[in-house]
Amino acid sequence: MENPEKALSEIRLMMERSSRFLSLSGISGILAGLYALIGAGLLYFWLQEISLESGHSTQGLIWRVMILAIVVLVLAVGTAGWMSRRRSRKNSLKFWAPASRKFMRALFLPVISGGVFALALVHVNQYNLIAAVTLIFYGLGLVSASHFTMNEIKHLGIGQLIIGLLAAFFPSFGLLLWALGFGVLHIVYGGLMYYRYER
Repeated sequence: MENPEKALSEIRLMMERSSRFLSLSGISGILAGLYALIGAGLLYFWLQEISLESGHSTQGLIWRVMILAIVVLVLAVGTAGWMSRRRSRKNSLKFWAPASRKFMRALFLPVISGGVFALALVHVNQYNLIAAVTLIFYGLGLVSASHFTMNEIKHLGIGQLIIGLLAAFFPSFGLLLWALGFGVLHIVYGGLMYYRYER
């Protein structure tokens, strides 16, 4: 007769696989963090350029920043999607399952709302809170999505929320805090996920 504990653990594993999105890749988290740090470094360089050139129009910078933000976002989301799909195949899991759809909805509703809010801030020339808004809404998305994936996502989300709130109170450090949240925290989280689940 089969060991009841083993049978129970197999049932638990099957239930978890059907209700939780378990294919997130730690390496994609590390790469997302690196993309964010490169983006923040470029923006810092552009801001230094503008401060050295008196009378330089900021309109060109705004367009460059928006294109840079889109490139960083597409790279991060594209890498995460590709590597998660690959990990799903490797573990014989269905990538586009009910759990992954719930995860995406829970994550992207706050993230898209935050992106639109950030665009509204650009529209009214309120740039100093963009870092805070993107971090806070992303953090809310992660906490919401954590119900459908690994618990580590919740801790990453809380970290983003805390850094975002700090950026709201200290907007002059917005770029540095944005790099800390989207860059450093992602690298730490990705390394932890890789060490725990993918080695």
